[in-house]
Amino acid sequence: MKILLTGAGGQIGTDLVGALVGAGHRVVATDLRPIPDGAATWRALDVTDAAAVDAMVAEERPDVVYHLAAILSAAGEKKPALAYAVNQTGTWNLLEACRLHGVARLIFTSSIAVYGPGLPDPTPDDVPLHPATIYGVTKASGELLCEYYWRRWGLDCRGVRFPGLISATLPGGGSSDYALFMYVDGIRRGAYEAFCRPDTRIPLMYMPDGVRALLELAAAPRERLARCVYNIAAFSPRADEIAASVARAVPDVKITYQADPLRQAILDSWPRALDDSAARRDWGWQPRYDLDAMTDDLVPRVRALLAGGAALAH
Repeated sequence: MKILLTGAGGQIGTDLVGALVGAGHRVVATDLRPIPDGAATWRALDVTDAAAVDAMVAEERPDVVYHLAAILSAAGEKKPALAYAVNQTGTWNLLEACRLHGVARLIFTSSIAVYGPGLPDPTPDDVPLHPATIYGVTKASGELLCEYYWRRWGLDCRGVRFPGLISATLPGGGSSDYALFMYVDGIRRGAYEAFCRPDTRIPLMYMPDGVRALLELAAAPRERLARCVYNIAAFSPRADEIAASVARAVPDVKITYQADPLRQAILDSWPRALDDSAARRDWGWQPRYDLDAMTDDLVPRVRALLAGGAALAH
């Protein structure tokens, strides 16, 4: 198939492009700046520019679109107008272009940020959404738009609510970054001061599982899907449990805690664990990595990145 990605230069896109190309698809990867790598066709695209989005979809005529472009939670609180433009207007622009030009399927990446305080544990798909960040507000609206375009126009919109994602890449300003930097700074500096309390617990997922979830949902027969957007889950460790897993693989690492009020408040508003029974029932979702399995795979990858001079910074 021909696949179009938005925000392909971000954390998810970096791995998803390779997986799609490896599966034999023709991939057009878009972001604000092209990032040529030889595996995909890279083109510059600003999703806030409706005319540019329309022209791109009209020209490329993709079979499936993966919509990844977004400003994440912590970064969005610093620049809420930009987050609204990218996350809200950008999603609208893409949905409209897909509708007008007959795209068969759009895969939407949502987030646990759509939830707010006072949640059941674990948190199911259908509870009132009271997001505490502009990122969460725009992702919740994006979910509703996807549902609307499916019911009103027949555009096959599908999405996942991602937990915090961890991979050996530079994160883009998410509130779950403390987890990744336990590995990065633990290896690079031998120490890391996390911006959360040690008892902080949110759902997390290793990127290979996240990419596989997108591919499996995209391939599922529509008649098996009872909803447009699904919770998916893997593991939900406390911050100090992540630190213990890192210490098992990186001896003598020192991880301390100094909670940042803004980011801690965001983390406290999110679910501690997700109920993903709908995804398991409808399209067979099943994670492969738990915390220690992720650590065993991630630590060598981070070491290799740092040895190659990767610019991973706070």
